[in-house]
Amino acid sequence: MLRQRTLKQLVRASGVGLHSGLRVELTLLPAPIDHGIVFRRTDLAPITDIRVNPLHITDTRMATTLSSGLEPEQRKFNVATIEHLMSALYGLGIDNAIVEVTASEIPILDGSAGSFVHLLRQAGSIEQKATKRFVSVLKTLQVTEGDAWVKLEPYFGFKASFSINFGHPAIDATGQMVEIDFSQTSYTEEIARARTFGFMQDVDMLRGKGLALGGSLDNAIVMDEFKVLNGDGLRYSDEFAKHKILDAIGDLYVLGKPLLASYSSHKGGHRLNNLLLRQLLADSSLWEEVRFESKRKAPRVFEHDWLAA
Repeated sequence: MLRQRTLKQLVRASGVGLHSGLRVELTLLPAPIDHGIVFRRTDLAPITDIRVNPLHITDTRMATTLSSGLEPEQRKFNVATIEHLMSALYGLGIDNAIVEVTASEIPILDGSAGSFVHLLRQAGSIEQKATKRFVSVLKTLQVTEGDAWVKLEPYFGFKASFSINFGHPAIDATGQMVEIDFSQTSYTEEIARARTFGFMQDVDMLRGKGLALGGSLDNAIVMDEFKVLNGDGLRYSDEFAKHKILDAIGDLYVLGKPLLASYSSHKGGHRLNNLLLRQLLADSSLWEEVRFESKRKAPRVFEHDWLAA
């Protein structure tokens, strides 16, 4: 049986929110079978739980924000910038966890999923006495806006490809397209450490909108009009494209179950990723829930234990 997984023990970290600039304490805790990923705002009275749900993504400007519902009074119960942590949970095979935060945004830490991978490895994981559930894509679906698009296709496993085109000399000098089949490639080695990025010329505009208030060279790749300003350079030769895959994995895991699919995108982002999941859920002929009673019958990607790797 391919079983569900949760954390072995709680683990804590603290940092600032990338966009809010607020100090936030983060605690990751084990959760029972079929609990899924639930965010818990411990700073609210009463304490409020917010379950991942593609239909409750209420803001995709520069990050993914999850709310407890769509009504105006529910939208104030939210948690922002969840995509890097969600990506790490997906990449390391965690099905059930509670994410406690003391503010309205997940701490950005180093700007990648690498710090969350480190936290999850500190916590460890345990198998639970229930079969892991997947969403298997049965038909191709695509969402397009202008020249940007995202697509899901049937695939027995999980692979992702992303192409970018920013027209910036520092980005153009790097790999513009990444394609990874996770049955052969480690998420922790090839994706997790890719950092978010931004441009100095956009800082005043973003901060005027209440965004990027906590951004710095410590938690993002920052560029002027010509070059990368970080003294340590890039972590991967194609770090920009790899970070877009990292984000997409986190956005897709808002579905609450891992996908069996091939994901591809050109110039996509948080908004298109969420529209893709909404389109998937709106048509039950596009997908089915599957379980594997034997590991031998499961896709090769799920034979790996990236948490221990």
